[in-house]
Amino acid sequence: MPLPRVRGRRALAALASLGAAAATVLAGPAIAHADGTDAPAYHEYVALGDSYTSSSGFTNLPDTRFVPLGCAQSTNDYPHQVAKLLAVDKFTDASCGGATTDDFTGAQSVLGGSNAPQFDRLTATTDLVTIGIGGNDIGLVGLATTCIEDSLTGKSCKKQYTSGGTDQISARIAAAEPKLTAAIDGVRARSPQARIVLVNYLDAVPDNGRACFPRVPILSNTDMAWFTAKFKEMNAMLAQSASSAGADLADTYTPTIGHDACTSPTTRYVEPLTILSLNPVGSLSVPLHPNVSGANAQSQIVFDRIRRG
Repeated sequence: MPLPRVRGRRALAALASLGAAAATVLAGPAIAHADGTDAPAYHEYVALGDSYTSSSGFTNLPDTRFVPLGCAQSTNDYPHQVAKLLAVDKFTDASCGGATTDDFTGAQSVLGGSNAPQFDRLTATTDLVTIGIGGNDIGLVGLATTCIEDSLTGKSCKKQYTSGGTDQISARIAAAEPKLTAAIDGVRARSPQARIVLVNYLDAVPDNGRACFPRVPILSNTDMAWFTAKFKEMNAMLAQSASSAGADLADTYTPTIGHDACTSPTTRYVEPLTILSLNPVGSLSVPLHPNVSGANAQSQIVFDRIRRG
């Protein structure tokens, strides 16, 4: 099977972007779920985030009820599914592919329009907010693209980003932490009654750090192990941000280990450089992003975290 042709960082990034103290909770009466457990009832749910929130597998056209077409928001994404599972009265999904924390307070230009600041969807009566953001602040997709391109040309992305004794990606991760903490604080300022749940990134790369050429065209085990380490470092930063700002963390990484882009087409939750997905057969995926099965896994994990109260 021939390798996908990589035409440059901009082309691949464009595909990827289309295709990243406890909160005060005002809960209504508990609702009984099918498994017999009780969970707080939420009435007004707002989802914020990037493409790992919005662009999680497609079985139909992108949803344009909440955001422009260019946000590539899937009706299968975890906010849509969680809203149904919780049976909320009002739901708004502000998530948009390519978003950074800057797009929470500023408009984001996308193909065919502009997504209003994501915080604009928050109200004083919002009682549940999920946040999935941070990868684009760090430049995760660009880093993956660089590692692929460097590998195919005999270079090392680890060497490129750690030259001079400084790990540039670790520095970006450290710089993103106060932005995430400020974002959580910003949600609380606008929706003081809301429970805030920060959602990290599901397992996209092999947890053991081993390369899997040609599924993911990174030849070097050294580069893959380094990229995996940066991915875990990013998730650790998100956990620290949630803890510092008093938000809950929904850990989608740990339960999805073994479903990364290096696994078989019917097992993986994140697709490599492909658009057609076999998980499930006939669905579509943005390259380097969750497929429909990945979205389903995210949804169940986030829902379980929410219903634990």
